[in-house]
Amino acid sequence: MDVIAVLDVGKTNLKLLAIDRAGVVHDTIMRPNASIAGPPYLHVDLAGIEAWLIEALAELGRRHRIGAFVASAYGSSGVLVDEDGPVLPMIDYEIDSPAWLDEAYAAEEPPFAETLCATGAGMQRLTKQLLWLERSFPEAFARARHVLGGGQYWAWRLSGVAASEFTTLGAQTHFWNPPARDFTDVVKRHGWDRLVPPRAPAWASLGPIKPELARRTGLSPAVEILCGIHDSNANWYRYRAAGLSDIALLSTGTWIIGFNPAFPVGRMDPARGMVGNTGVDGNAIASTLTMTGREYAVLADQAQRIPDDAAIAAVVADDTMALPSFVPSDGAFPGSGGHGRIVGPAPRDRPALAVLYAALSALACLDALEAPAEIVVDGGFSTNRPFAALIAALRPGSRVRVSTARDGTAVGAALLWGHATRTEPVPIALETVAAAAIPGLAAYAERWKQAVAAVD
Repeated sequence: MDVIAVLDVGKTNLKLLAIDRAGVVHDTIMRPNASIAGPPYLHVDLAGIEAWLIEALAELGRRHRIGAFVASAYGSSGVLVDEDGPVLPMIDYEIDSPAWLDEAYAAEEPPFAETLCATGAGMQRLTKQLLWLERSFPEAFARARHVLGGGQYWAWRLSGVAASEFTTLGAQTHFWNPPARDFTDVVKRHGWDRLVPPRAPAWASLGPIKPELARRTGLSPAVEILCGIHDSNANWYRYRAAGLSDIALLSTGTWIIGFNPAFPVGRMDPARGMVGNTGVDGNAIASTLTMTGREYAVLADQAQRIPDDAAIAAVVADDTMALPSFVPSDGAFPGSGGHGRIVGPAPRDRPALAVLYAALSALACLDALEAPAEIVVDGGFSTNRPFAALIAALRPGSRVRVSTARDGTAVGAALLWGHATRTEPVPIALETVAAAAIPGLAAYAERWKQAVAAVD
């Protein structure tokens, strides 16, 4: 059986998976994705990732017959390259931005109606990164031939073909105007559009693997290298391939991204964490974007234990609350970035407090999206059943289901391999989650909303 090798580049972890055409995961190799402090600035360890990837492909190829490769990667990032490789290190978007840059970018940042994405904190927009690099490293910047998104960078390294792609261009970059299907005005003013290679569909084969890489990895020289995709859009694509378009999806990991394609993008409110994602067909999808997974880790004090109902009930009974936000971004709560705090008695159970906070934050996103009655939780939080059970309890008119696939993003990327020939919906295994029975939960949730509003 031929499988596709999927490189899943998350903000926290890297995975290389062997997945068949039906979306079944057969093998996984994983490592942390740690950035380098400098010099010249906090940046992604592209060289380290590439060395690991070559070894991992060789290992995976000894166990499976690999027919293709595709990468999915987080958004709002890019790599400036010439013919040989990066001309500057890839910025880690969690780096602090200098005050002069904040001021300079504020003077020319595109409006929300153009980008469907607010500016956010720090370096979270690709155009802001490019402005900094252009002014701070002009000689290196001038050598750049292309700017490549995460998925397309790895496709280029493996095939030698540079391409751009809708989901990556529109992944909260400020580079792309989704309603107009064109570059934003700030990109045109600076001439950065010259750096964007021709567009290709996410599922397009850019060519075979480079001969020297085929030799180094032992893979067949006929292995196809697909263009690649933005990670949360890969997850959404999986549900589209299954014919499930009438749901609200919570794609969860370091970030929680909510999707509701039925919500008009013209009504999105940036103050409520709303953004437009761009699907594989180039159409904008109303979404929310919050760094709730990172906040959960902070509140849980990095504990991996999943709390039980008794622990959650104790936090509710004590009226201990976590109020946003525990990361620099405001998320769905305007003005809250970096102001997260715990009120009430000290929490008896940190993971219980964390899951309450995460569920209440997710509910705020679902409300902003006017989510339908069908809600699906996918990704990291799908294994944290109290998260989905709390959402079910606090949305009594909804059916909340969780995906049993732990690697929805990678599976969605893998399904691109069969996009052109698929004639039937792909199966997705979903389990309905019973509502949590926590005494006083509804009243606690209402008090939490009032406390958040009072902070605003």
